[in-house]
Amino acid sequence: MSATSSTSSSPLQLSGLASGIDWTSIVNELLTVEAAPETQMNAEESTDEQKKAGYQTIGTDLAALSNDIKTLSNPDFFASRTTSLSDPTVASATAASGTSVGNYTFAVTHLATSSVQVGATASAKLSPTNDVSSLVLSGAGFANPVTAGTFTVNGQTITIATSNTLQSVFNQISTATSGAVTGSYNASTDEITLSSSSPITLGSDTDTSNFLQTAELYNNGTGTVTSTAALGGVNLSNTLNQANLATPISDGGSGAGEFLINGVPITFDASTDSVTDVLQRINDSAAGVTATYNSLNNQFELTDTTTGDVGISLQDVTGNFLAATGLSGGTLQAGKNLEYSINGGATLTSQSNTIDAGSSGITGLSITALSAGSSTTISVNSDTSTISSAINSFVADYNTAQNYISSQTATTTSSTGTVTPGLFTGNLDVENIAFALRQMVDATPSGGTSGVENLNDLGIASNGNDNTLATPDATTLDNALTNNLSAVQNLFTNSTNGLATTLGTYVTGLTASKGLLATDEGNMTSEAQTIATSISTLQAKIASDQTTLDNQFTAMETAINSINTEKEYLNAYFNGSSGSDQSAPTAAGSNLSSSSSSSGG
Repeated sequence: MSATSSTSSSPLQLSGLASGIDWTSIVNELLTVEAAPETQMNAEESTDEQKKAGYQTIGTDLAALSNDIKTLSNPDFFASRTTSLSDPTVASATAASGTSVGNYTFAVTHLATSSVQVGATASAKLSPTNDVSSLVLSGAGFANPVTAGTFTVNGQTITIATSNTLQSVFNQISTATSGAVTGSYNASTDEITLSSSSPITLGSDTDTSNFLQTAELYNNGTGTVTSTAALGGVNLSNTLNQANLATPISDGGSGAGEFLINGVPITFDASTDSVTDVLQRINDSAAGVTATYNSLNNQFELTDTTTGDVGISLQDVTGNFLAATGLSGGTLQAGKNLEYSINGGATLTSQSNTIDAGSSGITGLSITALSAGSSTTISVNSDTSTISSAINSFVADYNTAQNYISSQTATTTSSTGTVTPGLFTGNLDVENIAFALRQMVDATPSGGTSGVENLNDLGIASNGNDNTLATPDATTLDNALTNNLSAVQNLFTNSTNGLATTLGTYVTGLTASKGLLATDEGNMTSEAQTIATSISTLQAKIASDQTTLDNQFTAMETAINSINTEKEYLNAYFNGSSGSDQSAPTAAGSNLSSSSSSSGG
């Protein structure tokens, strides 16, 4: 703290104005002496904060090591498996921990497929008779509505409106082509035919109406062009009762229609719901099917969302949605089960293309068949690569923790011989952590398996110069994992004295919420807070002492100034007392004279 005397506008607070004494310097020196302990306290507070951060770093390093230890303490981790396939186009495979190591040849005969309920023809025909003179285009049951505009026949343009009847369109075609092309509708096949004595040419780049496409009329190089399919279609966007279905849909008259698919109820209102609405409602339900309308075949379809030879249950409850859409009167195209064999054995089946132990009898091995007619050999092996990576990670994180502790407990000597202690030099708690960790990793636990009794048998040697471990020798480690995996597992996971077991217990105790590190960190926090309070108290006292000293010296200046004033008056009075024209005394002089008179007689 830097102590300086305060100043104000009063001239008597100017240091030495009356006394000639530089008392401001005196006050500053006194306060500087008083503030001397603050420098030491600041240093101690800074050290405590550094130690607190140091404990946190040790905790972070040990937390990373703890994660490695948790992995290596789990026996199932050493039973992890990898799979490889001779032909990955036939299947994919995964193996759970503990799956029997070996080779399995899967031959797939055919894949599983989904059952499909294909409905009967759903829509009504454009017209019940060949007479279409009253069939207005806008109300005709084409699968796609006809648009107004123009289209071309034999190079002649025909202009139509949606208010035209289909027969008027035929008449315009005949007129435009001078009778060369005539049109007709066949109610039995629900098709339109254009006829001519010579080949007919349809359409041009400038056509604006979709009539030819909607009527499914395409050039074939002859004089007879007939629709390629029946023209009546379901209008998916219209309400159910206006959807052009062959059998009108009823919801029972109350708008509360209902049907069941695989026992799941689906509701509908024939006057407000469209076909699209109900299809979406089916797809969003738990019925386990996907509902679609195939406009090419004019059929509704329900496809199982799962595979296998299973049926689809259908029932109209209120109204006739399933019957009117042709679904309940349609045909079930049963799905197929997956058929395969293992190692040339008997044919096995699965409803799904994913094969589990319930089908194959191989616990832990999951296979997904991708193609049929071929085979692939699946090799299941120990996942030594992942285990090796975990052990290397353990060594790296162990060394990180030890290197930090070493850097903070060691002392350094400068070129001039000055010795500087580390942050935790002489701190037994921290030094004991490093010592305990080294003892554990250097130990040869009892109950070990011959061949792998300590880390050195994995190619992990202790460093003779410090507390770290050498990077594992890849050849030694791989050999142990390949040929003696159970011994490696026992070294780490033995429930009594396995390396990961003992290290895990120790590190967990250090890093627990009430463990050694948390306690020491808390102590540093408390000490820093105590010192901060002491600094604040000292600063407050110094500020108070400065005010007191300033006031006292200011009072001294005031007193000296008063004395000097009295002295000047007396000098003036006595020096001029013989003159007859002596000026009247000042108030101060008058008081002094009165005082003298009363005391002198």
